[in-house]
Amino acid sequence: MKSKVFVVIPAHNEEKHIGSVVRQTKKYVDKVVVVDDGSKDRTRAIAKKSKAVVLRHIVNLGKGIAVKTGCDYAVKHNADVLIIIDADAQHDPREIPKFLDSIKKHDVVLAYRRASSNMPMVLRFGNWFISKTIKFLYGVKIKDSQCGYRAFTSGAYKKLRWKASDYSMESEMIAKIGKYNLSYAEVQIETIYSD
Repeated sequence: MKSKVFVVIPAHNEEKHIGSVVRQTKKYVDKVVVVDDGSKDRTRAIAKKSKAVVLRHIVNLGKGIAVKTGCDYAVKHNADVLIIIDADAQHDPREIPKFLDSIKKHDVVLAYRRASSNMPMVLRFGNWFISKTIKFLYGVKIKDSQCGYRAFTSGAYKKLRWKASDYSMESEMIAKIGKYNLSYAEVQIETIYSD
């Protein structure tokens, strides 16, 4: 039986990229859910026009809450697999098949960005340091703890469901991978710094 795949895209003032991100993503999945997190621009209207399911926070509540809103919706609507991508075009939807292939054998799939001279040095050092700390604290060995491009099964989501309202939700997810001994894999993605 084919898995039902939902992509969740948290978006705050992303009118520049959201339309193309949604259109490209729809080629690979069953449903695209955009969570408009209090945008003041045309993000919501463009996402709707691009045929995404659009959920809206009237005020900006933060990435962690926006992603949770989208994931809760996906699970309620019988998603088997959930993928999180950014609205700013830093995550290429053409990489989705890598996640779908890997999630067949794992609870969680994390992306890691190819080391590139385009990545600012402070980010490279930060990633290295945080990855070492995560291995020490949680026993989870990963290459890029801060990349938000991720996939997980709906069953894993029930264990991963985080409390953080901001970007620290990504670290909280990793801590819960270790806590619940979830199986995980990593896939390499291209590094894109659009703006």
